[in-house]
Amino acid sequence: MIEASKTQVMTFEELVTIWQLQPHPEGGWYREVQRSAIQIQRPDGVQRSAITAVLFLLRSDDLSRWHRVQGGDEIWTFISGSPLSLFRHPQDATTSEELELSNVNPLACVDAGVWMAARSHGDHSLVSCCVGPGFQFDDFEMLRDQPLAEHPCGIRADLL
Repeated sequence: MIEASKTQVMTFEELVTIWQLQPHPEGGWYREVQRSAIQIQRPDGVQRSAITAVLFLLRSDDLSRWHRVQGGDEIWTFISGSPLSLFRHPQDATTSEELELSNVNPLACVDAGVWMAARSHGDHSLVSCCVGPGFQFDDFEMLRDQPLAEHPCGIRADLL
């Protein structure tokens, strides 16, 4: 476990180095920090780890582009930095919902199959994302890879 002074404010570059973060396909930086050894079977019959957790970092010019995880709910937990906007858009919605994650409102859930995107309100935002049943890239979809005719009605194009 990495320890830091409770009063130390880390820069984006320090967080990337200390946590050994890598670029994520949706944008931002991440590293998986937990994958449960417990295996479960989803209702669709697919086997997955019970839960997975990543650290996810967005800087001011990063964007977590519209994506979704099929077969697993995702919990976003604010850790540090600037507040972060988390956008959700179910397939049948007509507008995108925006939630702000911060020290005041640190937690949000995105149900399986719901489109999501995020952006930082400042220099950087550090969050944890936990998926249960656990995340696999086989369950991950980017909206930009879908035909335009299949994009949900009213989804924010600036987050593609």
